[in-house]
Amino acid sequence: MTSNDRKQFATALTDVLAVYGRETSKGVLRVYWEALKHYDLSAVLEALSRHTQNPDNGQFAPKPADLIKLMGGTSNDRALIAWAKVSKAIGSVGGQNSIVFDDALIHAVIHDMGGWPAICQRPEDELKFVAKEFENRYRTYLFHQPQSYPSKLIGIAEMGNAQAGFPVDPPLIIGQRETCRLVYKSGSRNESAPKALIETRKLISGGAHAA
Repeated sequence: MTSNDRKQFATALTDVLAVYGRETSKGVLRVYWEALKHYDLSAVLEALSRHTQNPDNGQFAPKPADLIKLMGGTSNDRALIAWAKVSKAIGSVGGQNSIVFDDALIHAVIHDMGGWPAICQRPEDELKFVAKEFENRYRTYLFHQPQSYPSKLIGIAEMGNAQAGFPVDPPLIIGQRETCRLVYKSGSRNESAPKALIETRKLISGGAHAA
């Protein structure tokens, strides 16, 4: 969500909490906003609606964690989906090309693990250990979110071209195009900066140029 979505978000949340006899305050709205602002407004509104119709726990007012679960499953589900995107991109794109995923947490984790080429160059027989490390780090970032992330994961070709003073090609995108654009535009251009997140859960596609 963006700051422009804040009013609509607050109105929707206030209406839903009122159904449960709960009043909202600036403090309450701020807590929900901080927990959910990394999601698309449409996804949050749908989760609010789905919660009120949930026969299992819809009788209770939704906590941020309830809405996050509705939007993306458990943390384990989301980590597995994220690794599936990375694994497919390793095979289809490789470490030569710079890349932008539609999930900034992936950028954060891969940056921590040594960067995109390093991940791609790991021997096949080590990938199950790489996957485990990735998933553990991803789950950690779901609950402890840093404040920035690399705008793109730099490949070998861009590293070489930049050092030689040659033109640099745009990164390839993996996933939903508009979300990749958002990840790219919102990320840090300083690739050594701390990492963070924005989250989406579209399946991998890719092959077009970003931004």
